Amino acid sequence: MTFQHAEQAAGKWNQRSLIEQMANIGSEIFRTISWRDKGNAEYSQAAFYRALELFDLTKADPKNIHRLKEVCRARELAVDYFFGDNVYHSDDDFWQRYFYYFNYAARIGRGV
Repeated sequence: MTFQHAEQAAGKWNQRSLIEQMANIGSEIFRTISWRDKGNAEYSQAAFYRALELFDLTKADPKNIHRLKEVCRARELAVDYFFGDNVYHSDDDFWQRYFYYFNYAARIGRGV
């Protein structure tokens, strides 16, 4: 399997906290929305595939075993919103609010 985030897949991802992992996933989701709004479906889809890759790396991280339910549910909702029928009725604002808090917490944790 070829990873877009090869360095992360090689083990660096597991060194990050769950908050940092989710913040990075959020960055890809933000890019997905931004590129879609700019009318560039190809870049939007590529960003979403990168987000899915990061979701999968997060699920595979042994330290996240007790958080798998939330990570898997977030991935399920994202796939439903961006590629499915949006049966959960999410929207761009929902995703921006959801991931904003992870980004904020990650920045605070780094003392930025």
